[in-house]
Amino acid sequence: MSDVKLLRIYTDEAAFHGDRKAFEEVASRARDARLAGATVLQALIGFGRSAHLHRPHVLEEDRSLVIEIVDREDRLRGFVSSIADIGGIGLITLEPVEVLLGMPATAD
Repeated sequence: MSDVKLLRIYTDEAAFHGDRKAFEEVASRARDARLAGATVLQALIGFGRSAHLHRPHVLEEDRSLVIEIVDREDRLRGFVSSIADIGGIGLITLEPVEVLLGMPATAD
């Protein structure tokens, strides 16, 4: 289990890939790649390199989002390459994670 990692993808609700929201496209591609799973988390407030403050608005969706995926490192690195064409993705991180229960079921 030492090669299991946590991939975090930072984006926001306002980011689109064509006519689809970027986070939906990433989650869909993760499912198509048969990764162990993906979770999209919505932040109350956030900002990145541009210092634009993403927060709840009455008339627009502009909150920061984090997509988390746990799987083997080689599969996650390959997945990152496959989403390089999606605009609106900010920081992507990969870090070690210790799986205590429920080892991700990956297909190979």
